[in-house]
Amino acid sequence: MELTKRPRRLRMNQTLRSMVRETRISADALVYPMFVEEGSGKKEPIEAMPGQYRYSIDTFLEALQEVEDAGVRSILLFGIPDTKDACGSSAYDPNGIVQRALRAAKEAHPNLYYITDVCLCEYTSHGHCGILHGQQVDNDETLEVLAKTALSHVEAGADMVAPSDMMDGRVAAIRKMLDDHGHQDVPIMSYAVKYSSAFYGPFREAAGSAPSFGDRKSYQMDFHNRREALREAALDVEEGADIIMVKPGLPYLDILREVTDAVDVPTATYCVSGEYAMIKAAAAAGYVDEAAIVCESAVALFRAGASILITYFAKELAGYLAEGRIG
Repeated sequence: MELTKRPRRLRMNQTLRSMVRETRISADALVYPMFVEEGSGKKEPIEAMPGQYRYSIDTFLEALQEVEDAGVRSILLFGIPDTKDACGSSAYDPNGIVQRALRAAKEAHPNLYYITDVCLCEYTSHGHCGILHGQQVDNDETLEVLAKTALSHVEAGADMVAPSDMMDGRVAAIRKMLDDHGHQDVPIMSYAVKYSSAFYGPFREAAGSAPSFGDRKSYQMDFHNRREALREAALDVEEGADIIMVKPGLPYLDILREVTDAVDVPTATYCVSGEYAMIKAAAAAGYVDEAAIVCESAVALFRAGASILITYFAKELAGYLAEGRIG
């Protein structure tokens, strides 16, 4: 057969396939989420997320060495306090769990990059992401608390803050608070496109953040909506977001691609707890090759436009990259 164009020519061996590869991954783009809680000597397994733990500060520092040794450079930190109240006051306490963990981590592991989740759900007695008036979250009153929380994280050593609450105007409020206190150079990674998703289930066990009543559909996005994602991303960029996040990851590849094409800042995506748990469960049952699935899934997220991947598989992916299994 006389064929002038034969796409298979560029697939004939590994060297050539690697040479013409369109999507390339670096361990520098990986962020590892971690959970820190009060106490000492704790490394508590998270049942719904095999291989993940809640750490006290001392064991957290030990775990950071494992992260660094794996070749991962960035952490996304979540705090689990002992005491909670209606307004989430421990979120911005200078001696709160995240603030103390940051100070210790920056001293013990100064070469890692520390991003903190800024939200109130782990700190409020009702489990919602803001201040309640009756059974409704008061958007504007919540902004002040979020801004105070972000500032307290930065003053404790956070390199970047990542608001995940989905309140309108939170990026502008945080940007102003940081700028007014001399932190103009600290970037904001906004959970701009965060859907109300069933894929967050295992995380709520990990962080103890399930709402005590109702749900979060009045502030997290309806997963039926596509154009709304572009509006949310554009608003946050206008307010000063330096990085835009799409969450969850794999079920929202279409949204990730559209947001990446629409904004002029880097995009991140979060391969969330439910995605992690499903892969772990399928691999444990012998239904899939865990390493192969993890690699392919990561490539799919970067191919869809992500510049940054937040994933509980970050250490494993860094190892696969070092081994040349993906790239």
